[in-house]
Amino acid sequence: MNTTMEAITEVEETLSELRQTFKSGRTRSVAWRKNQVSALLQLIHDQEDEIFKALYEDLGKHPVEVYRDEIGIVKKTINYTLSNLEKWVAPKKSRLPLLLFPTSGEVLPEPLGVVLIFASWNFPIALGLDPVIGAISAGNTVVLKPSEQAPACSSFLANTIPQYMDSKAVRVIEGGAEISELLLQQKWDKIFFTGSPQVGRIVMSAAAKNLTPVTLELGGKCPTILDSFSNPSDLKVAIKRIVGGKWGPCNGQACIGVDYILIEEKLASTLIELLKKTVKRFYSDSPKDSKCIARVINRGHFERLRNLLKDPLVAASIVHGGSLDEENLFIEPTILLDPPLDAAIMTEEIFGPLLPIITLKSIQESIEFINSRPKPLAIYAFTKDEEFRQRILLETSSGSVIFNDVLIQFICDALPFGGVGQSGFGRYHGKYSFDTFSHEKVVMRGNFIVELEPRYPPWNDFKMNFFRLAYNLDYLGLLLLFLGLKR
Repeated sequence: MNTTMEAITEVEETLSELRQTFKSGRTRSVAWRKNQVSALLQLIHDQEDEIFKALYEDLGKHPVEVYRDEIGIVKKTINYTLSNLEKWVAPKKSRLPLLLFPTSGEVLPEPLGVVLIFASWNFPIALGLDPVIGAISAGNTVVLKPSEQAPACSSFLANTIPQYMDSKAVRVIEGGAEISELLLQQKWDKIFFTGSPQVGRIVMSAAAKNLTPVTLELGGKCPTILDSFSNPSDLKVAIKRIVGGKWGPCNGQACIGVDYILIEEKLASTLIELLKKTVKRFYSDSPKDSKCIARVINRGHFERLRNLLKDPLVAASIVHGGSLDEENLFIEPTILLDPPLDAAIMTEEIFGPLLPIITLKSIQESIEFINSRPKPLAIYAFTKDEEFRQRILLETSSGSVIFNDVLIQFICDALPFGGVGQSGFGRYHGKYSFDTFSHEKVVMRGNFIVELEPRYPPWNDFKMNFFRLAYNLDYLGLLLLFLGLKR
């Protein structure tokens, strides 16, 4: 679809239809919400092979990786949502000051309206459908805009979602940057964006014109702190998890992936040897032929990654890998030791299979190193030192902190997922997705049984003292209320 009058008309008509559906009240029914979420589960079940094909075509992902990072994630989220939805939509009673007795109060979650969701290309199924589940469970109507950089997955979503879900409430609009710009010109009740900070700024700027609330799931350079271990087996487990977290999910093209490692100088050589052995074990001597590792999404990103390595000082820091296959858009797992800290590879999010190792005199210096850079989406820290853990928690800021593992926060529906500062703001997953697409409306119910006379003029010293006591000594509020009724 091009940005022509036809495209503008189609977008406006789609938005109008979704608004009419929302105004009809149909999406507020818990039964409707469950039906739509269940239909999405059926879609995933029926179309599993097509999902495998689409993700292989776009990114070269192995079916096991697809199930682990995409299909399984969506199924888990759906089942969790269906199990808890009735509890989520129920009003939550709140305790009020005794001064207000016998008034009652509660918080009632209500849908926001018509929401726009931008999905990213690296996990185009999971990062497209996960927020859709939250939006639908909260009772909204939805436009999903898949990334044009994953065309097979975009086409799959556009063609299959209408077959399973209410097409008057859930729509998929495909297209490039011009369509995204057109969508951003419309008035929405919520925009949810997953992608780069650069595009996130554009989204936020457009949303500000209509005071539209925005959730930005961005990224950043997620550091991994690797402390020393007295037990060699602990170090080996840590290395396995780092290698799996760096190159396993989309070959490093993940916002929560390991971006670089911080380690003491004396441990660097041991780390490098263990990384090499583990990479070979996981991906063989020829990772390109192992079919266990994804390729770079497109030529533009391939060139971006190649440019990171063109700096002579960066190239000189390569201690493993570094080969590039432009024809197949493949870059092998590459390890670098102490590249220049002012080089692009250490100032920009890598989002690819390049792993710098930065050495420090003391691992305690890692806190200052992290704090000298923008707040990351995640900090990974492998350490058994409880005092060091507390320092990391108290002296750094990030979307999440994970000790002795990597990436596991993404699969936890009971925990919020999101960034802080330049790594994004807002949160989702499980109940937090429902909350992100809901407005918590305060409802209070007064009555005519009791009338509190001191709340009305004319004012006098008694009424001043009444309120001083009522607010500062809440447990006396009820007694004061009755004493002051007719004063």
